[in-house]
Amino acid sequence: MSLGLILLSVVSVLVLFGVTQRVLDRMQLSDRAALLIAAAIFFGSLIPDIRFGRVSVNLGGAVVPFSVCVWLLIKTDTSREVRRALVGSLLTAAAVFLLGRLLPADPQRMVIDPNYLYGLAGGIVAYLLGRSRRAAFICGVLGVVLADIVQAVITWSRGIDQTLRLGGAGAMDTVVLSGLIAVLLAELVGEIMERMARPTQRENTDPIDTPVRRGGNRS
Repeated sequence: MSLGLILLSVVSVLVLFGVTQRVLDRMQLSDRAALLIAAAIFFGSLIPDIRFGRVSVNLGGAVVPFSVCVWLLIKTDTSREVRRALVGSLLTAAAVFLLGRLLPADPQRMVIDPNYLYGLAGGIVAYLLGRSRRAAFICGVLGVVLADIVQAVITWSRGIDQTLRLGGAGAMDTVVLSGLIAVLLAELVGEIMERMARPTQRENTDPIDTPVRRGGNRS
Protein backbone atom coordinates (compact mmCIF):
# COMPACT_ATOMS: atom_id res chain seq x y z
CA MET A 1 0.00 0.00 0.00
CA SER A 2 1.34 3.44 -0.93
CA LEU A 3 1.98 6.24 1.56
CA GLY A 4 -1.02 8.22 0.31
CA LEU A 5 -3.43 5.33 0.93
CA ILE A 6 -1.89 4.71 4.36
CA LEU A 7 -2.38 8.37 5.31
CA LEU A 8 -5.98 8.27 4.12
CA SER A 9 -6.62 5.19 6.27
CA VAL A 10 -5.11 6.90 9.33
CA VAL A 11 -7.15 10.05 8.74
CA SER A 12 -10.34 8.00 8.40
CA VAL A 13 -9.69 6.32 11.77
CA LEU A 14 -9.03 9.70 13.40
CA VAL A 15 -12.28 11.04 11.96
CA LEU A 16 -14.21 8.08 13.34
CA PHE A 17 -12.80 8.74 16.83
CA GLY A 18 -13.61 12.45 16.62
CA VAL A 19 -9.98 13.59 16.80
CA THR A 20 -10.27 15.76 13.71
CA GLN A 21 -13.56 17.43 14.65
CA ARG A 22 -11.98 20.85 15.24
CA VAL A 23 -10.13 20.85 11.93
CA LEU A 24 -13.18 19.69 9.99
CA ASP A 25 -15.31 22.40 11.58
CA ARG A 26 -12.81 25.04 10.48
CA MET A 27 -12.93 23.65 6.95
CA GLN A 28 -16.76 23.45 7.06
CA LEU A 29 -16.72 19.69 6.56
CA SER A 30 -18.77 17.14 8.46
CA ASP A 31 -17.41 13.79 9.61
CA ARG A 32 -19.52 12.03 6.99
CA ALA A 33 -18.25 14.30 4.21
CA ALA A 34 -14.64 13.75 5.27
CA LEU A 35 -15.09 9.97 5.28
CA LEU A 36 -16.77 10.06 1.87
CA ILE A 37 -13.91 12.14 0.45
CA ALA A 38 -11.29 9.79 1.91
CA ALA A 39 -13.15 6.77 0.53
CA ALA A 40 -13.53 8.40 -2.89
CA ILE A 41 -9.80 9.14 -3.07
CA PHE A 42 -8.91 5.66 -1.80
CA PHE A 43 -11.10 3.65 -4.16
CA GLY A 44 -10.78 6.14 -7.01
CA SER A 45 -7.02 5.69 -6.98
CA LEU A 46 -7.52 1.96 -7.62
CA ILE A 47 -9.50 2.61 -10.82
CA PRO A 48 -7.40 2.67 -14.02
CA ASP A 49 -6.50 6.15 -15.27
CA ILE A 50 -8.69 7.82 -17.86
CA ARG A 51 -6.75 8.76 -20.98
CA PHE A 52 -7.34 11.97 -22.97
CA GLY A 53 -4.71 12.03 -25.68
CA ARG A 54 -1.41 12.80 -23.95
CA VAL A 55 -3.12 13.38 -20.60
CA SER A 56 -3.84 10.57 -18.15
CA VAL A 57 -6.14 11.42 -15.22
CA ASN A 58 -6.65 9.40 -12.07
CA LEU A 59 -10.03 9.80 -10.33
CA GLY A 60 -8.77 9.40 -6.77
CA GLY A 61 -5.47 11.22 -7.15
CA ALA A 62 -6.65 14.19 -9.20
CA VAL A 63 -10.39 14.51 -9.90
CA VAL A 64 -11.63 14.04 -6.31
CA PRO A 65 -9.02 16.32 -4.63
CA PHE A 66 -9.53 18.98 -7.31
CA SER A 67 -13.31 18.81 -6.82
CA VAL A 68 -12.87 19.22 -3.05
CA CYS A 69 -10.73 22.32 -3.65
CA VAL A 70 -13.38 23.84 -5.91
CA TRP A 71 -16.06 23.14 -3.29
CA LEU A 72 -13.92 24.73 -0.55
CA LEU A 73 -13.38 27.80 -2.71
CA ILE A 74 -17.13 28.12 -3.20
CA LYS A 75 -17.73 27.79 0.55
CA THR A 76 -15.01 30.34 1.43
CA ASP A 77 -16.45 33.26 3.37
CA THR A 78 -14.39 36.14 1.95
CA SER A 79 -13.02 37.05 -1.47
CA ARG A 80 -9.71 37.85 0.23
CA GLU A 81 -9.28 34.22 1.28
CA VAL A 82 -10.18 33.06 -2.24
CA ARG A 83 -7.50 35.31 -3.74
CA ARG A 84 -4.98 34.16 -1.15
CA ALA A 85 -5.76 30.52 -1.92
CA LEU A 86 -5.44 30.98 -5.69
CA VAL A 87 -2.26 33.07 -5.52
CA GLY A 88 -0.85 30.65 -2.94
CA SER A 89 -1.59 27.75 -5.28
CA LEU A 90 0.43 29.40 -8.06
CA LEU A 91 3.35 30.11 -5.75
CA THR A 92 3.22 26.59 -4.31
CA ALA A 93 3.30 25.23 -7.85
CA ALA A 94 6.35 27.38 -8.56
CA ALA A 95 8.11 26.08 -5.44
CA VAL A 96 7.40 22.43 -6.30
CA PHE A 97 8.46 22.99 -9.92
CA LEU A 98 11.76 24.62 -8.88
CA LEU A 99 12.42 21.80 -6.42
CA GLY A 100 11.99 19.34 -9.28
CA ARG A 101 14.65 21.22 -11.23
CA LEU A 102 17.09 21.11 -8.30
CA LEU A 103 16.72 17.41 -7.49
CA PRO A 104 18.77 14.80 -9.38
CA ALA A 105 17.21 13.56 -12.61
CA ASP A 106 17.69 9.94 -11.53
CA PRO A 107 15.39 9.11 -8.57
CA GLN A 108 17.52 6.06 -7.72
CA ARG A 109 20.32 8.37 -6.60
CA MET A 110 18.09 9.80 -3.87
CA VAL A 111 17.60 8.40 -0.37
CA ILE A 112 13.92 9.38 -0.27
CA ASP A 113 11.29 9.16 -2.98
CA PRO A 114 11.13 12.57 -4.74
CA ASN A 115 7.32 12.43 -4.68
CA TYR A 116 7.49 12.57 -0.87
CA LEU A 117 9.85 15.56 -1.03
CA TYR A 118 7.46 17.33 -3.39
CA GLY A 119 4.62 16.62 -0.97
CA LEU A 120 6.58 17.88 2.05
CA ALA A 121 7.74 21.01 0.28
CA GLY A 122 4.31 21.66 -1.19
CA GLY A 123 2.64 21.26 2.20
CA ILE A 124 5.05 23.62 3.99
CA VAL A 125 4.88 26.31 1.30
CA ALA A 126 1.11 25.92 1.07
CA TYR A 127 0.73 26.54 4.80
CA LEU A 128 2.96 29.61 4.73
CA LEU A 129 0.94 31.06 1.85
CA GLY A 130 -2.54 29.83 2.74
CA ARG A 131 -2.47 30.17 6.53
CA SER A 132 -6.11 29.13 7.10
CA ARG A 133 -7.00 25.42 7.05
CA ARG A 134 -9.07 25.68 3.88
CA ALA A 135 -6.64 27.88 1.97
CA ALA A 136 -3.67 25.73 3.03
CA PHE A 137 -5.37 22.57 1.76
CA ILE A 138 -6.27 24.24 -1.54
CA CYS A 139 -2.72 25.52 -2.03
CA GLY A 140 -1.24 22.13 -1.19
CA VAL A 141 -3.42 20.20 -3.64
CA LEU A 142 -3.71 22.65 -6.53
CA GLY A 143 -0.05 23.63 -6.25
CA VAL A 144 1.14 20.07 -6.88
CA VAL A 145 -1.32 19.55 -9.77
CA LEU A 146 -0.33 22.85 -11.41
CA ALA A 147 3.38 22.00 -11.07
CA ASP A 148 2.79 18.75 -12.98
CA ILE A 149 0.91 20.60 -15.71
CA VAL A 150 3.65 23.23 -16.09
CA GLN A 151 6.32 20.55 -16.34
CA ALA A 152 4.31 18.69 -18.99
CA VAL A 153 3.79 21.85 -21.06
CA ILE A 154 7.52 22.60 -20.99
CA THR A 155 8.29 19.00 -21.99
CA TRP A 156 5.82 19.14 -24.89
CA SER A 157 7.23 22.48 -26.05
CA ARG A 158 10.59 20.74 -26.51
CA GLY A 159 9.03 18.21 -28.85
CA ILE A 160 9.10 15.37 -26.35
CA ASP A 161 6.02 13.14 -26.52
CA GLN A 162 5.44 12.36 -22.86
CA THR A 163 2.16 11.56 -21.10
CA LEU A 164 0.98 13.94 -18.39
CA ARG A 165 -0.18 11.78 -15.48
CA LEU A 166 -2.42 13.72 -13.11
CA GLY A 167 -2.86 11.96 -9.79
CA GLY A 168 -1.58 8.63 -11.00
CA ALA A 169 1.02 6.41 -9.30
CA GLY A 170 3.31 8.46 -7.03
CA ALA A 171 1.54 11.72 -7.94
CA MET A 172 -1.39 10.68 -5.75
CA ASP A 173 0.96 10.32 -2.77
CA THR A 174 2.31 13.80 -3.45
CA VAL A 175 -1.14 15.39 -3.63
CA VAL A 176 -2.41 13.71 -0.45
CA LEU A 177 0.80 14.38 1.49
CA SER A 178 0.94 18.03 0.46
CA GLY A 179 -2.70 18.72 1.36
CA LEU A 180 -2.55 16.94 4.72
CA ILE A 181 0.74 18.55 5.78
CA ALA A 182 -0.58 22.01 4.90
CA VAL A 183 -3.71 21.48 7.01
CA LEU A 184 -1.75 19.89 9.87
CA LEU A 185 0.68 22.80 10.04
CA ALA A 186 -2.17 25.31 9.94
CA GLU A 187 -3.90 23.51 12.80
CA LEU A 188 -0.80 23.08 14.97
CA VAL A 189 0.45 26.63 14.54
CA GLY A 190 -3.07 28.01 14.96
CA GLU A 191 -3.54 26.06 18.18
CA ILE A 192 -0.18 27.23 19.55
CA MET A 193 -0.96 30.87 18.77
CA GLU A 194 -4.38 30.60 20.43
CA ARG A 195 -2.87 29.08 23.58
CA MET A 196 -0.25 31.83 23.71
CA ALA A 197 -2.95 34.49 23.38
CA ARG A 198 -5.17 33.11 26.17
CA PRO A 199 -3.08 34.34 29.17
CA THR A 200 -2.99 37.83 27.68
CA GLN A 201 -6.75 37.79 27.19
CA ARG A 202 -7.29 36.72 30.79
CA GLU A 203 -5.06 39.54 32.07
CA ASN A 204 -7.02 42.06 30.04
CA THR A 205 -10.41 40.79 31.22
CA ASP A 206 -9.70 40.07 34.91
CA PRO A 207 -11.44 42.63 37.18
CA ILE A 208 -9.19 44.92 39.21
CA ASP A 209 -9.12 43.86 42.82
CA THR A 210 -10.17 46.63 45.21
CA PRO A 211 -9.57 46.56 48.96
CA VAL A 212 -12.68 45.77 50.99
CA ARG A 213 -13.20 47.79 54.17
CA ARG A 214 -14.19 45.54 57.03
CA GLY A 215 -15.74 46.30 60.38
CA GLY A 216 -17.53 49.50 59.46
CA ASN A 217 -16.80 52.96 61.01
CA ARG A 218 -15.59 53.29 64.56
CA SER A 219 -16.95 56.04 66.65
